[in-house]
Amino acid sequence: MPPAAPALEFAFEAQVRVAPAIEAGTLPAGRRRIIPILGGTVSGPRLAGTVVPGGADWQIVQPDGLTDLTARYTLQAEDGTFIGVVNRGLRHGPPEVMARLLAGERVDPALIYFRCTPVFEAPAGRHEWLARHIFLATGERHPDGVLIRFFVVT
Repeated sequence: MPPAAPALEFAFEAQVRVAPAIEAGTLPAGRRRIIPILGGTVSGPRLAGTVVPGGADWQIVQPDGLTDLTARYTLQAEDGTFIGVVNRGLRHGPPEVMARLLAGERVDPALIYFRCTPVFEAPAGRHEWLARHIFLATGERHPDGVLIRFFVVT
C-alpha cells in the first residue's frame, strides 16, 4: 500500500491591491514586470490582518506566456505582529487568455494555472507556526489586485 499523501488545510486568504505593472524591459528569459503592492486584507481561520503597502511582485513573462514570479511583502496580524512573505509561483494559461490577463482584462480564474509556494518569516510566539510549516497557495489575478489563498501542508 502506498503511503498517504500529505493533506492541505485552508489557513487564510489575502486580498492584495496592486498598482499597474512597471514594464522594466526584456531579459534573455522574457519580459521583466514589477507590480507594486499597495496593501490589502488578510482573513481566514488561522490568520487575520492586513497586507502592508510597499512590497512588489517581480515577474518574468516568457515568450510562451509562462510567468515566473517572486513576490516579497509583509503582513501585519491583528495583534500587530509583522510577518514577512516570500512567495514564488508560476502562472500560465492559453495564449489568448494570458494576453487578455496581461492587458489588465478580467478573465475567468479557472482558465489560468496560478500556484505558489510561500515561505513566512515570523517571530517566536503566536505566529511562529507560519515559519514552521510548508504552504501551497492558489492565486487569482484581477484587474486591480490578486486573491491568494494559503493552504498549510499537514
